[in-house]
Amino acid sequence: MEIILLGIYSFFVWLIFIKLKLLPWTTPWKVGVAIFPVVAIACLLLLLNIFAPTTADVRVVNYVVPIVSQVRGRVIEVGVDNNRPVKKGDMLFRIDPTPYQNEVHSLEAKLASDEAKVGADRQRMSEARAKLADAQSSEKELHEQLNQTVGDIGRISASLELARKRVAQNTELVAAGAGNRFDLEQAQTNVAELTAQLSAARAAEQQVRAKLDGRVQGDLASVAQVKAQIATAQANVQESEAQVATTRAQLETAKWDLSQTTVVAPGNGTMVNVMLRPGFFVAGMPFNEVMTFVDNEYQIFALFNQNELHQVEKGNEVEVTLDTWPGRVIKGHVDSIIWAQGQGQIEASGDLPKTTFVPPPGRFPVKVVVDERDKDVFMAAGARGAAAIYTEHLALVHIIRKVLLRVASYLDYIIIKHSIHLGH
Repeated sequence: MEIILLGIYSFFVWLIFIKLKLLPWTTPWKVGVAIFPVVAIACLLLLLNIFAPTTADVRVVNYVVPIVSQVRGRVIEVGVDNNRPVKKGDMLFRIDPTPYQNEVHSLEAKLASDEAKVGADRQRMSEARAKLADAQSSEKELHEQLNQTVGDIGRISASLELARKRVAQNTELVAAGAGNRFDLEQAQTNVAELTAQLSAARAAEQQVRAKLDGRVQGDLASVAQVKAQIATAQANVQESEAQVATTRAQLETAKWDLSQTTVVAPGNGTMVNVMLRPGFFVAGMPFNEVMTFVDNEYQIFALFNQNELHQVEKGNEVEVTLDTWPGRVIKGHVDSIIWAQGQGQIEASGDLPKTTFVPPPGRFPVKVVVDERDKDVFMAAGARGAAAIYTEHLALVHIIRKVLLRVASYLDYIIIKHSIHLGH
C-alpha cells in the first residue's frame, strides 16, 4: 500500500515540478517534497489502521462432513462421482439391504405373536374378573343359607319339642288304658323324623359356617383363589406388554438400520474423495470415512491484529477481495469478533502451566456476513484474500482505503511465477 501511495505522490511531483514546471525545483522544495510524504503517509497509515483496519489474511471456510456408513455391509451401488455437485437427499451409495430386510420381517412376525399373547392374557384376566363377581355373590348366598338354616333349626326344634310332649301324653294314656296305641306310635315316628331333620339342619349350618369361616386375608377361600388368578393374569399381561414394547423398539431399530442402507447427501454441496466402488465392504464405524461432503454454505473469517479491533463494532461495513476473484469487491458486514484463540487456553492436566516461553501475540478472527447482493458469488473452500473494515469514525479516510483495496484487487490479475528450465 505504501508503494502505491508513493507512486501516486511521485507522479504528481513529476507532473508539477518537472513536466508542467508549476513550481521551481529548488533545495527547499526538494526537502519539503522528501519530508512531506513521510509525515503524510505515517499519519494516514495511523488513521487508516485505526478507523479502517485491513488484513491480508482472509479465509473462506466451508463445512466439511465426513460420510460414514451407519451400518455394515457390502456396497451394491454408488450414485455419485468424485468432485461432482449433489443436492440434499441425493443417493450417495447403497448397501445390500437383504439381512436388514430379513431382520425386519422376523421382528414383525415376533411382534404379531407377542400382541396375540397379550390378547390371550387379557382374555384370561377378563374371565378371572367375571369369576370374582360370581365368587363375591356366593358369599351373600352363604349368608342367606345360614339365615335360612338357623330358621329351620328353630322351627324344627319347636316342632320336635311339641312332638316329644305328645309322645309323653300318649304314653300316659296308653299306660292308663285310655289312649290309642296307634297315636303313640305316630307321635314317636314324628319325634324320630323331626330329630333327623334337626340333625340335618345343624349339619347344614356347620357346613355354611365352615365356608364362611374359611377366609384368606379377610376374603372367602373361593374369592381369594379367584383374586390370585386375577393377579397372575395381570402379571402375565404386564409381562407380555413389556415384551411387545421391547419387540416394537427392536423393530423400529431394525427399520432404521434398513433405511441407513441407502446413504444420502446431507445438503447441497460437492462430493470429494469418492473412492468407493460396488463390492467394497463398509463398517458402521465413525472413523471409517468412505467419501467427503463439502457443503455450499460457507463462512468468511478475517484475522486482525489485536490492537486493530478496538474501534470495530458489530454491523460495521466490510469489503472483501479474494484471490479467486481478481478485481471484484464483495460487500458484507461484521457479524462478530471471536475474542478467543488457542494461546488463551490452558488444558486440564497434572502439569503446571509453562511460562518460560511466551509465544508472540496472536490475531483474533472477525466473522464476516456477506450482503444479499453477493450471496450467489462462488466461494471456494480455502480461498484467501484481503478485507477492510470501515468503522463509524473518520469516514473521510474510508475513501482512501477503498481505493487502495480495489487497486490491490486488480493487481491480482498479475500472475508472477518463477521460470522453469527443462534440461536434458
